[in-house]
Amino acid sequence: MTGASAFLKIPKERIGALIGLDGATKKYIEKKLSVELQIDSETGGVTVMLTENAEDPSSLFKAKEVVNAIGKGFSPERAFHLIHDEETVLDVLDLRDVFGRSESDIRRVKGRIIGMEGKTRRIIEELTETDVSIYGHTVAIIGNIEQVQAARGAVQMLIKGSLHSTVYRFLHRKRRELKKRMLELWEKPAEK
Repeated sequence: MTGASAFLKIPKERIGALIGLDGATKKYIEKKLSVELQIDSETGGVTVMLTENAEDPSSLFKAKEVVNAIGKGFSPERAFHLIHDEETVLDVLDLRDVFGRSESDIRRVKGRIIGMEGKTRRIIEELTETDVSIYGHTVAIIGNIEQVQAARGAVQMLIKGSLHSTVYRFLHRKRRELKKRMLELWEKPAEK
């Protein structure tokens, strides 16, 4: 199973978070996912390679996602949700896709997504049960698919200029829908 590898770049200032204190974060990722991380601290380049004892080839993809999440500003602990829960995914919105290279527009919309003293980001996280990171020119979200879709919808509404109150109503409605769906899943086996 050797030979499989993937390459990605993360911001140089996030290399320390990826390596961790005395290499603890790097070692944890390598051990949990049976990969080897080669990190170039000069360029921010990270090569992820499956080790010989890797049993699951998808662990290469998962390790790449974890490294990417840390590169997008998540703490290693939050990024590790991608390792521990099969249902958890990482979704990244690149604000340059919407605003091109306009730094002022990107800064403005990041402020809308974060909100006063982080209020909007906190509300998005609480109502969708996701983790949200606004870093550089990206907005990254970690959660299960339905949660991430709801959080992404809220972020896209903010990007398009929707009022915060409209976005909060949308999030409350999505939360009710998600809770109802979860209740239905719990009730189905009891009916048999």
